[in-house]
Amino acid sequence: MLRYIARRLALGVLTMWAISVLSFVIIQLPPGDFVTTYIARLSESGSTSALGEVERLRHSYGLDQPIYVQYVKWMSQVVQGNLGVSLDWNRPVADLLGERLALTMVVAIAAIVFTWALALPIGIYSALRQYSIGDYVLTFLGFFGLGVPSFLLALVLLYVSFEFFGVSVGGLFSPGLETAPWSFAKVVDLLKHLIVPAIVLGLAGTAQLIRIMRANLLDELGKPYVMAARAKGLTERRAVLKYPVRVALNPFASSIGLLFTHVVSSTIIVSVVLSLPTVGPLLLTSLQAQDMFLAGSIVLLLGALTIIGTLISDLVLVWLDPRIRLAG
Repeated sequence: MLRYIARRLALGVLTMWAISVLSFVIIQLPPGDFVTTYIARLSESGSTSALGEVERLRHSYGLDQPIYVQYVKWMSQVVQGNLGVSLDWNRPVADLLGERLALTMVVAIAAIVFTWALALPIGIYSALRQYSIGDYVLTFLGFFGLGVPSFLLALVLLYVSFEFFGVSVGGLFSPGLETAPWSFAKVVDLLKHLIVPAIVLGLAGTAQLIRIMRANLLDELGKPYVMAARAKGLTERRAVLKYPVRVALNPFASSIGLLFTHVVSSTIIVSVVLSLPTVGPLLLTSLQAQDMFLAGSIVLLLGALTIIGTLISDLVLVWLDPRIRLAG
């Protein structure tokens, strides 16, 4: 086990290096740089900048150097625990991420709990009651959840809550508690505001996992070991829950490594619509401004979380399914 973990961590370091190179290059691919975007903003507001001012800014930010020199300087800071300074915000990247990372993880955990709490029992019920009325109804709801875009559902919930109930469900805190220090009242307010983001972000994943759980469990229920368990006199609940459900849980475990990154990168529009102070909108603005240090650090963080999450999911899979081995 320890050798396997050490080998995976070594491969993870190489993967992180590859991610850092690709992300840094891709961020540099669009024409221009941060100074170009900054000057364009000034022009839109009516300000003008001389060519010498542009060159001075580019030199002060180090953008006049070759891309490989910029990458080496950035990575030399990263390995020392310094993610650099955001060009757009003029603040340390670590401070910007620290403010939003905790709330991002809270939103991600809430969406994951909502997804699993619905998908697991509904998937089991649909498999055990195949082709029943309940199965058809849940199948329809599953396809509905897959078909409705998350940002559209967010807009509908915003409109309905404000138009009919006079309540704004945007953000994660009430207006008076956004900048207030942490307290029991602020935590309760956060939990209240987490309901809508959890439903919106978790609905599509719930529908998908319901279909996967149903298909996997139906496949397991038709195997000889289940028939043998029933023939030995085991109750239906024990015959189903002891091994078939445990093996059918593999898709849940294998998706652990992708859940957090999915909430951050694949739901940026939802975060913007709901005004969520998460890492997703920060990534969007950094890419628009070509803030290579901030955008590169976020992509690097997502890569690290994916590698760690994938390792955890592999270990959970070994625990769930005795047929899986870490080595041949």
